[in-house]
Amino acid sequence: MNNDSLQHRRLAAVPRGIATAYPKFVDHASNSEIWDVEGNRYVDFAGGIAVLNTGHRHPKVIEAVKRQLDAYTHTAFQILPYEPYVKVCERLAALAPIKSAKAILFSTGAEAVENAVKIARAATGRPGVIAFSGGFHGRTAMTMALTGKVAPYKVKFGISPPGIYHVPFPVPQHGTSVADALNALDYLFRADVGPDDVAAIIIEPVQGEGGFHPAPTELLENLREICDRHGILLIADEVQTGFARTGKMFGIEHSGVSPDLMTVAKSMAGGFPLSGVIGRADVMEAAEPGGLGGTYAGSPMACAAALAVLDVIAEEKLVDRANELGERTKTRLEAISKRNDVVPISAIRGPGAMVAFDIVSDAGGDTPDAAATKRVTQAALDAGLVLLSCGVHANTIRLLNPLTISDDVFEEGLVLLEGALKAARNAGN
Repeated sequence: MNNDSLQHRRLAAVPRGIATAYPKFVDHASNSEIWDVEGNRYVDFAGGIAVLNTGHRHPKVIEAVKRQLDAYTHTAFQILPYEPYVKVCERLAALAPIKSAKAILFSTGAEAVENAVKIARAATGRPGVIAFSGGFHGRTAMTMALTGKVAPYKVKFGISPPGIYHVPFPVPQHGTSVADALNALDYLFRADVGPDDVAAIIIEPVQGEGGFHPAPTELLENLREICDRHGILLIADEVQTGFARTGKMFGIEHSGVSPDLMTVAKSMAGGFPLSGVIGRADVMEAAEPGGLGGTYAGSPMACAAALAVLDVIAEEKLVDRANELGERTKTRLEAISKRNDVVPISAIRGPGAMVAFDIVSDAGGDTPDAAATKRVTQAALDAGLVLLSCGVHANTIRLLNPLTISDDVFEEGLVLLEGALKAARNAGN
């Protein structure tokens, strides 16, 4: 069994609609390292797309799941409830920057976002939802509509459900300011949908797929005031920013703004499928009994994993670790950006360990170079480093190494990243 034979089987059995970045099939993994079926080792700077803040197979997570497997695996919480579900909700409500909060569990980030919208509509009696350009909220019909990017997420899938509106997300290097975003929102209220018909505004504290652009505090503060003035609910989509990644437990905490609802998933359960909505108790009680839930929502194994993850974050001080790793990463990237033997990089950014930078066509410029970005990720993979790109111009490299990564492996990954940036420049000449 090798990567080529497995890729042949994958192409024969799995449709092309689900893309795979690299045809390297995993055999096993530990913390921040992965080995493929041919025995090749990789340093993981992708983290399963921000799912592995506590690393691959953290011993405490694995042990918690094993204990749960020996007890029971499924009852459906709507039929026979179980304590791990309640404990996760209690801890989420206590951790969230929302007073008098309650929580409900689901399986995927898209489910969490979809249900946050349902809750917001039930609480306000309004249909409209406003999202931002460049944002990513999922691939279901509703969350695809909220996502602020057409290709590849909306291509061939028809017109989105009604009641969804977008305004520009402020990105200075793309020429969009906070004032531009707020002016667009004001125009939307005057031209397309009145604020009295809007249930919620949803925003990522740091855009994920859109390029790791932090939402400016000024924007979030203005959104909070606008929502309060018009009776609109503010939803913070923390699917990618949650659970210590940004150097806070949740990304919205950097702004001091308290949302009405939050969606969480990804690193919540150390690789097990679990998501949730946390919100003000009065808002969360709006849906009628039976209106929310899901057969697999809040799986006992995933709940056990989540409780262990929350323990690990606290015991291993991963919020502080995220800030430390992020500062080391940005310091190294600043030094690399001054070199002339690598592909030009710019706009180094991101809170905590949610760090990204852009690949550009000329040093000191801001012209996106998507082709060079592909060369960087491929050169990294060839050298043994798993990297992800993102961004509306496909020229952003995002770094999502586990927060539990050892210093030695972290340094190794940074060295491999430098080498990939150099190799990509040589390959482009």
